[in-house]
Amino acid sequence: MGIYEGWQAMMQDTESPEFRTFWNNYISTEKAAYIKILSDTSVKYSGKASELASVFNMSETIFAGFLDGINTSLVTSIDVESVEPDTEIVLDIDFEKLYFNMHEAKADWLYNLKEWDSVLSEEKRKAIVKEFRLSKQFINNSPKVGPNDPCPCGSGKKYKKCCGRLAD
Repeated sequence: MGIYEGWQAMMQDTESPEFRTFWNNYISTEKAAYIKILSDTSVKYSGKASELASVFNMSETIFAGFLDGINTSLVTSIDVESVEPDTEIVLDIDFEKLYFNMHEAKADWLYNLKEWDSVLSEEKRKAIVKEFRLSKQFINNSPKVGPNDPCPCGSGKKYKKCCGRLAD
């Protein structure tokens, strides 16, 4: 079983009482890893998966979950499912994308870390939050159909005599 398969197995029984304890421990471990990463962004973390897991005080299986979470914020994504303990990993992080993705994941325990102050300016973080919120808005650009326009269903009838009648 690969290390990512081990992570997926851990995520199966989310209803058990033990899972909540496990998840709270994971969040603490993940938070510590991000504090380490954000504290010195000049450090480029690379090496075997087993070595990086050790650097971040994680088991290899927990590190697979961490990789799964950070993967979309890397300059070059990793095929997480194929990662084995001896797989070479490079964590080349796009910090703006990471901040955006933390909002996407609703991970307030991560995007509210004080370490972000030295990574992205307050103005940049506000701009990213604005971009995130805009990405979640639905904008209806479809043209408004008038009662005497042809029905968009393609029947050839006027809208008011076809699908518009349904609105009555």
